[in-house]
Amino acid sequence: MTVARSLLLFALAALAEIGGAWLVWQGWREHRGVLWIAAGVLALGAYGFVATVQPDPHFGRILAAYGGIFVAGSLAWGMVVDKFRPDRWDYLGAAICLVGVAVIMYAPRT
Repeated sequence: MTVARSLLLFALAALAEIGGAWLVWQGWREHRGVLWIAAGVLALGAYGFVATVQPDPHFGRILAAYGGIFVAGSLAWGMVVDKFRPDRWDYLGAAICLVGVAVIMYAPRT
């Protein structure tokens, strides 16, 4: 149950951070306005709180593992939202990152 909760929290963090960054991007680079930017800032703030409820107490471990989630999540976001088409190297890189997440977060520790 702890692994499932952790994975759910990583997914929520990715949604908040990637979505927040995308909203800021849209507000600034696509000239959609200050409300888009403000929504992005709020989402990015929510991301900061989601990480605090991860079961592992070590900030560095959580953020290091989340880096791999961010890589894979960013590619997924790009595919769904921006119709980006990753190549095989994008997929391989994301898979390597997710293996890193599993090792960092869920390897047995003594």
